[in-house]
Amino acid sequence: MRRLWLIFSQAVTVSVGVVFVVSTLKPQWVPRWSSAPVPLAADVRPVTVPLAASRGAAASPVGYSEAARRAAPSVVSIITSKSVSSRQQRNDPWFRYFFGDQGQGSPSSGVGSGVIVSPEGYVLTNNHVIDRMDDIEVMLTDGRKAKARVIGSDPESDLAVLKVDLERLPSIDFGDSGSLEVGDAVLAIGNPFGVGQTVTSGIVSALGRNQLGINTFENFIQTDAAINPGNSGGALVDAEGRLMGINTAIYSRSGGNMGIGFAIPVSTARQVMESLIKSGQVVRGWIGVEPRDLTPEMAETFNIPVKEGVLITGVLHNGPAAQGGIKPGDVVLKVGQATVMNTAQLLNAVAALTPGQVSVILVQRGKEQVAIQVTPAQRPRASAHGLPQGEDEE
Repeated sequence: MRRLWLIFSQAVTVSVGVVFVVSTLKPQWVPRWSSAPVPLAADVRPVTVPLAASRGAAASPVGYSEAARRAAPSVVSIITSKSVSSRQQRNDPWFRYFFGDQGQGSPSSGVGSGVIVSPEGYVLTNNHVIDRMDDIEVMLTDGRKAKARVIGSDPESDLAVLKVDLERLPSIDFGDSGSLEVGDAVLAIGNPFGVGQTVTSGIVSALGRNQLGINTFENFIQTDAAINPGNSGGALVDAEGRLMGINTAIYSRSGGNMGIGFAIPVSTARQVMESLIKSGQVVRGWIGVEPRDLTPEMAETFNIPVKEGVLITGVLHNGPAAQGGIKPGDVVLKVGQATVMNTAQLLNAVAALTPGQVSVILVQRGKEQVAIQVTPAQRPRASAHGLPQGEDEE
């Protein structure tokens, strides 16, 4: 019996050894007895995506080549020149800022940008790009050049409209700047430092920027898209290539981009453009008052029951406001249907009024609110740098 058991144990040992050797060297000879394979990470097969589809998906959130392709042909370079002939002009700080110090009788020149806004050849740009220039030339991205003439300019909004006589002009599509939100992607297109057309990207950093001392009427789009000297008058477009603003100014200590740029909303630019094309000037309302922001300290000092509004500190004798009955000490709360909480809003609301047409201005007078009917006049013509000639009142 012991002999049989010894033979059996030796046979089992040899069999196990054979199975081990075979499973190691020839695993395919060994049958699998598991009922179902368990999928592992290595068993998961990748899904094959067509190249075109993958590129399209990636282009949606991060690529702006299509927007640039649509908008770039409509953005032009503007080359200006003038022969300096007067000491007064050379000493003008604005002139020196944009064109540097010039010698007696030496020519001055500048480079800016513009946007073709219609196939008829109208070009929208900044007033400071073409102000006081004798010779203005527009250069398209396809290499064509043409002399431009000034249709009209508006120093108070720093906008101007030019006209070029060329065929097959690519015009930009207008967008809705009122739909912009902080964080939206935007592109700035222009000719910075005269190096040639350049596209930069960023986001909308803020909306409704005002009281910056750049223009009389301010409602800027702030962006961190790189804007440099030469970008002035160029296009700020959205991710679909539609015009959202006209690049105008930067905040900079060095003269170069620091991530804070400002653009005039296309809603404002379009209104100014249409007025300039129609009549060569922008007609705005004017009532003749000296406004000041109402602060909590002022409200407490003068025992004013409202906390927001615009305090009238002076009224022009025999002006529209005086004739309507507005008095110093009144606090303007509304102009027409527009609520005003600071002087910038009052300025824009009054400017939007139609001269000669009666409007209702709601004021806080003491403890009462009074609705006053005022017939605005036309705002006096502005000087070159945005201040009304002989008048700095609203």
